[in-house]
This record gives sequence, C-alpha cells and structure tokens, in this order.
Amino acid sequence: MSVIQIGLVDKTGHLDPHLLQATAAALNIQVMRDLPQYWNIKATVRHLPDPKHIPTGVWPVFLVARLPPGEGGVHLDTKNQPYSKVIATRDSADWTIDASHETLEMLVDPAGNRLQTSRAMEIVGHDVQDGSGQFEYLVEACDPCEGNQYAYTISGIAVSDFITPRFYDPVVTGGTRYSFAGHIERPRQILPGGYISFINQESDEFQQILFLSPKPVLRNLGPATGASLRMFVDSKTHGQVRESRSPNTKLSNWSRAQRGLLESAAVRRAESYDVK
Repeated sequence: MSVIQIGLVDKTGHLDPHLLQATAAALNIQVMRDLPQYWNIKATVRHLPDPKHIPTGVWPVFLVARLPPGEGGVHLDTKNQPYSKVIATRDSADWTIDASHETLEMLVDPAGNRLQTSRAMEIVGHDVQDGSGQFEYLVEACDPCEGNQYAYTISGIAVSDFITPRFYDPVVTGGTRYSFAGHIERPRQILPGGYISFINQESDEFQQILFLSPKPVLRNLGPATGASLRMFVDSKTHGQVRESRSPNTKLSNWSRAQRGLLESAAVRRAESYDVK
C-alpha cells in the first residue's frame, strides 16, 4: 500500500511556529495510529514551512486567514488531486480541530464522491431515528461528530473525532465502536453540532440533516452539481456550520496548559545535552 503524504501549510504568516509543528506532529500520530485502526489508510503528516514550495505528491492543508462565502473544506486542484483550506488565527487554537477534520476527510474520501448505502433516517421530535427505505450517504468522516465538544487531544493538540465504517451498519451491535472517541453510540447517530448529507433515492436529490440548534432540521440541497459531491455540499453548508460552532473553552484551556508543560520539558531536555 502506498503512503499518502499530507502537508500542513501556514499561508497567514502569523501562526505560532511551535503550535504549527506540534499540530503537524499530532496529526501525524492521528493518521498513523488512530485512523488505520478502522480505515484502510496509510498516511503521514508533516509541516511545510514554505507556502510557495509544495513538494510533488503532497496533499496540502492550507491554513488561511479568511475564506470567501461558500468556500472551505476539501477541494480538487487542476489535476483532480485533493487539497483543503482551513481558517486559522492566533486568537484561538480551535483551528487544530478543523485541520484534523479536513485531513481525515481528505484521506477517507480523496475525491469527495464516496457514497455508502444504508438504512434511511428521519427526524422524530428532537432526535434522528431509522426510517423506511435506504439513502446513499456521502462518506464524510467527521461531520456527524464535528462539534468541538467531541474533540480529543494528542500531545496537547485538540483533534477531531471521526466515524468508523461501522457507522453505516443497519443495526446496533454490542461492543461496536461507531466513532473513534466513542461519542457516537449507534449507527447514523448525529451529535449536536454535526450533520449528515445523503441522496434520497425517491427524489434523487441531495438532502441533509443538520443538528446545529436544539432540534435537528432537514433541508433539501437539490441536484448535485460539479465534479465533487463534497464540494457541492460544503458550498451550501460550510459557512452555516462554522457560524453555529461554539468554542470548547475547557478543552482549549486544558490543551494550552498541557502544551506549556510539554514545551517546558522540551526546553529542559535540550539544555541537558549541553551538560559537560
């Protein structure tokens, strides 16, 4: 199996270089240790220091200061190779979760067209339950559990939870992991702050269930256009999801303190080599 290479690139020029390198290292652990436990993927992540120098074969994750309306997430370049854009600022470190999110989704479905058929769903009260028939679900590894409150940490860096292939099982089975961090407890469960997109075979159009408010909402996206289903969905959803997101202050504070401890330990370790 070939190894996919991901490069984390700061195009803002204003991010903390230590946080950048730590984030690339944490994402590298996530895609080498956590992701392959459930998805048949072999990849590495590294920090690319020069945004004007992207090595051949590397899929870049560009950290940018802003994005035009309707743009964000994973895209395809002129050679139909994936890359992604993530808003990142010095004001918050929550961008590390977004970078993890886009990296994982780019690896699980590089072209953004992967569909998985499973049982249909419907909104019942304040929850989403199994319905009748089948839907073709767009495989987006982080969307159902993308709320910042479901992130976990690697070496003081907050990263996104992600679904496993068992997320599309027809029924619940004992001892099954539906998301890596265990927040999703049954197939096709949508957590607050998340969403799922699918083709309703009765209408042959894209629909979406968003859980961005106290009650999930169904909306129609219409017939898909363009080369990538994910780009079509993101163009209609990315801004709305971002605006609804709440920061995970508790996790951010804990991660910052953890990084401080690790940074102090790294400095002490470096100094120890100067002892004669």
